[in-house]
Amino acid sequence: MPGVYNLSVDEAVREAQDAHRLGIPALILFGLPERKDEVATGAWEDNGIVQQATRAIKREVPEMLVVGDVCLCEYTSHGHCGIVRQAAPRPLGAAVANPAAAAEYEIVNDATLELLARTSVSLARAGIDIIAPSDMMDGRVAAIRKGLDQAGFENTPILSYAAKFASAFYGPFREAADSAPQFGDRRSYQMDGANLREAMREIALDLEEGADMIMVKPAMPYLDVIRAAKERFDPPIAAYQVSGEYAMIEAAARNHWIDRERVIMESLTSIRRAGASIILTYFAKDAARLLA
Repeated sequence: MPGVYNLSVDEAVREAQDAHRLGIPALILFGLPERKDEVATGAWEDNGIVQQATRAIKREVPEMLVVGDVCLCEYTSHGHCGIVRQAAPRPLGAAVANPAAAAEYEIVNDATLELLARTSVSLARAGIDIIAPSDMMDGRVAAIRKGLDQAGFENTPILSYAAKFASAFYGPFREAADSAPQFGDRRSYQMDGANLREAMREIALDLEEGADMIMVKPAMPYLDVIRAAKERFDPPIAAYQVSGEYAMIEAAARNHWIDRERVIMESLTSIRRAGASIILTYFAKDAARLLA
């Protein structure tokens, strides 16, 4: 991802200052811990890397709105977004639709919810303004809302990645964050890219559980999902122009196949036109300069 780097806390503060000077109102933080384990300790400990960066940014750039991504994949040794346990053995002779793909593990949904809520409270204590769960566990918004409320953060809003698809466009980020699953994949808990109706159901469920805003991810391959969500739901719709989208534009521009600046703005305009009122993009600083 040309021009995108893993940053230390002091460098993250400087990046936030640059963004603020350009008029960018908000940023989202993802963390890379020194150590990873099976229970994602780096996500929820009060001195975690995102917690440190949040306190530093809010101290130096208090006007900057800081969003905290809440997921465990960057902090788990296995790279999955939830707690993993060995799957129960199948009865002898039990039929399996696809024996080669039969899982030897399973994601423990409810145990994961406890850690997601703990992570959210820890981030809120550090000064995060908006909690953004991206894990796609069932019931995570309700669990996080309950945890925040009990800890005294009733006014901390939740931006839910309600429609996060099992996409091949996440590759560059996963490599940079060393968060690719060590076994299996995430299709059992992320969404089927062919199923629009499922996306609408997931959004409706998250809003019922207390989400204040929802996110569609990725953005450009799912502009129809953004449009459908905009037409059906009132809360703000966010869209995430993910690492693969960014990398394709950068690669084509470096090969002189496209006009980089025009394609950046055209891609962002398409997302806005589809109905997103919030866009997460690695091109934020470029777009701010072009719009100035």
